[in-house]
Amino acid sequence: MDKICVGAIAGSFGVRGEVRLKSFCAEPAAIADYGPLTTEDGRSFGVTLTRPVAGGLGARLTGVTTKEAADALKGTQLFVGRDRLPALGDDEFYHSDLIGLEVRDTGGQLLGRVSGVHNHGADDILEVQGKGESLLFPFTRIVVPTVDLTVGRIVVDPPEVSE
Repeated sequence: MDKICVGAIAGSFGVRGEVRLKSFCAEPAAIADYGPLTTEDGRSFGVTLTRPVAGGLGARLTGVTTKEAADALKGTQLFVGRDRLPALGDDEFYHSDLIGLEVRDTGGQLLGRVSGVHNHGADDILEVQGKGESLLFPFTRIVVPTVDLTVGRIVVDPPEVSE
């Protein structure tokens, strides 16, 4: 089953086992709607959101009742089966669908493969690992006119760089 990372535990919150949860969902609170979330090592947690907190959401995870147990989970990524996520509209993609895709420019020259997708508050940024270098492209329709998941290719039209 394909799994999608929907969040991560950023640490404990309070002294009764609550965690600070970073949600990677478009609507952050939706992370609690997908049923039990799993970790890379197969543990499963039910999620109950408690309150908004600085840098994320306060949450209770099933079986986590102490600050020490919550602290031990810091950095743990949380996944959900792709089949439990909503269908995406046209021109919408899960980041995991983009990782590994071949990237070519509009002339057909191979630039590399997508190695990461980052978001620092504005548009997503595609990180492309090329021949010994990383290239960054804004993930906008102007710069990335084509994403073809069927053939595993992205076409980019890099902006002109003035010297």
